[in-house]
Amino acid sequence: MSAAPKRIGVNALYLIPGGVGGTEIYLRNLLAALADIDAHNQYFVFTNRETDAELVPPRPNFHLQPQGVRATSRVARILWEQTLLPLAATRLRLDVLFNPGFTAPILCGCPRVTVFHDLQHKRHPQYFRWFDLPFWNLLLYASAHLSVRLIAVSDATRADVLAHYRLPPDRVTTVLSGVDETFFEIAARRRPEPFLLAVSTLHPHKNLDGLLRAYALFRRRRPDIRLIVCGMHGFFTGPLHQLREELDLGDSVEFPGWIPRGDLYDLFARATAFIYPSRFEGFGLPVLEALAAGVPSACSAIEPLLTLSGDAALHFDPADTVALSDIMYRLVSDAELRSRLTADGPVRARCFSWRQSAAGTLETLILASK
Repeated sequence: MSAAPKRIGVNALYLIPGGVGGTEIYLRNLLAALADIDAHNQYFVFTNRETDAELVPPRPNFHLQPQGVRATSRVARILWEQTLLPLAATRLRLDVLFNPGFTAPILCGCPRVTVFHDLQHKRHPQYFRWFDLPFWNLLLYASAHLSVRLIAVSDATRADVLAHYRLPPDRVTTVLSGVDETFFEIAARRRPEPFLLAVSTLHPHKNLDGLLRAYALFRRRRPDIRLIVCGMHGFFTGPLHQLREELDLGDSVEFPGWIPRGDLYDLFARATAFIYPSRFEGFGLPVLEALAAGVPSACSAIEPLLTLSGDAALHFDPADTVALSDIMYRLVSDAELRSRLTADGPVRARCFSWRQSAAGTLETLILASK
């Protein structure tokens, strides 16, 4: 006899479409994968006023629970999460509340499972605005210590959680993220054009200023190759635009911002190569997407990017502008290298899937609900 269905809440109040970067991609893909593997348990997805109903998979065991709050008002969202969300959880008799966006209600009538995508606020607090940091410190500390279990998206993030919050190791589980199957289809239809692609939120830790300086050196040798930096316009956007002009790169560097998913697929299909120069990462999903799409890629020699990409990408010191420039040149000029990376990328990316992510997440939720 199978166990009675669990009633699982999903706290999606944090999600601002096009406004939270990779955590949006994470949640949309994870929910779709959970729907594919689990028709038994009941899911109640709490959404805000900005989020479309398409977030919730069209399955009988998935239920939309719209809430009357806008996540663009951070204070309002936090207050709702801490007061009205726990009341809704009690009303729906939830067995567990899943919090995929770092924070959970402090007081709640059911066990909580919370996802930590990184601990940047601890590792690099200098990249946070002074008025944001207190919220991150307080709410993430409370979420870490009051949740029954935590999910880390990489072993590197798990190590950071254990180091900074000193939790029992068995309370923190690594569940690796996956990669959208569409990227593997892109590999079969690629038609490279003369541009380098970077996919990244425009935040300081992403090292896009270093990328621009390296590209300025690279362009002296290959002025025919453009650079497209695609991703959400963060609070480092202004300085990056200014640096682009200072380096006289206005005609060769584009910042299109957050774009529809179909347009992003098209960029991966047309890019000559992919560059990811970040100084700090919790997982590094764009690198995995580039590998799956068969785009010759290079990324920073940091964890978890080294483990994620293995030998299927080139690696460089993100602080070494000359080394990054040389990597760019190798990627566009060495045909044998490009051929190898194009073949190795999808093979490496096949080690990661959203179905595996969903299975690991579901197992953690079930354990927490007991």
